[in-house]
Amino acid sequence: MIEPRLIRKQRIIFVTLLLLIILTIGIGMGLGYSSLSYDRLLPVLFGNGTFKEEFVLYQVRLPRMIITLLGGMALSLSGAILQGITRNDLADPGIIGINSGAGAAIAAFYLFLPINAASFAFLLPVVAFFGAMLTAIFIYVLSFRKNHGFEPIRLVLIGVGFSMALSGLMIIMISSAERMKVDFIAKWLSGNIWGTDWPFILSILPWLIILIPFTIYKANRINILTLGDPVAIGVGVAVGKERFILLLTAVALAASAVSVTGGIAFIGLMAPHIAKTLIGPRNQLFIPIAILIGGWLLLIADTIGRQLLDPQGIPAGIMVALIGAPYFLYLLLHNNNNT
Repeated sequence: MIEPRLIRKQRIIFVTLLLLIILTIGIGMGLGYSSLSYDRLLPVLFGNGTFKEEFVLYQVRLPRMIITLLGGMALSLSGAILQGITRNDLADPGIIGINSGAGAAIAAFYLFLPINAASFAFLLPVVAFFGAMLTAIFIYVLSFRKNHGFEPIRLVLIGVGFSMALSGLMIIMISSAERMKVDFIAKWLSGNIWGTDWPFILSILPWLIILIPFTIYKANRINILTLGDPVAIGVGVAVGKERFILLLTAVALAASAVSVTGGIAFIGLMAPHIAKTLIGPRNQLFIPIAILIGGWLLLIADTIGRQLLDPQGIPAGIMVALIGAPYFLYLLLHNNNNT
């Protein structure tokens, strides 16, 4: 049973994060290459703006911020699931190669298959899912040792190896492609938020609507899996089945996110850890907090990055990596000291 004190604390943190997200969106709506003054935001939101103001807000800034928010939420939830089912605090869909698997599939689809503009936004998450799932299965199999089970550092090292190999594969694929397609893949690799139209929101939203409640429903099973296979088997959990279902969920979340946000790492690493620090290790408590933290981190990274260099700005993936890479090294050294 969860203490009422922790539930109250979770609600306070949850509401605080919601307010931070709303504040960041409000600030972001007034920032950018095309000026839109803050005193004009409310009139524009209620349909009393000029054509230019409404175009900038509804066709440029608002869909981009919503995509960024949803992508960060999906990546953070994917990271939380992966850390739970692998009992590895360093697991992240970007670090262990799942994002690169999705990216390689997207690159092959974009470069070598005919593209239908009407269905492109909705096919990308599906293509990314199959690429990410294939990669996850290889990593899952290779990181498992018969007499030892999963080894956390082994999982990370194999995942990093897959990530580098698949990134190299993408570079090989684009080496002979036409310039426009090369630009697209290059932006994807740098973590540039490129899916900034409303159809891309509709392509990622159903995955989150289904998989967030499903993961929260499975939160207690993740709690049990983190205790180790002998304990989980002892209380009657079908370990293999549950782990595979949750792995599918994590891969689907990561694939849906990177199909529109590009190759962004470290959100799935940082957000769950920050949430656990704030509210504790129970998945029922920290997963909703991690979802909001992930969305807010990516949103604020993209908002700041857009202001640093005109007109394109610095990709959100690079902004996140500037914070995430040192954080990953800290966790790696911390884990080594504890083993």
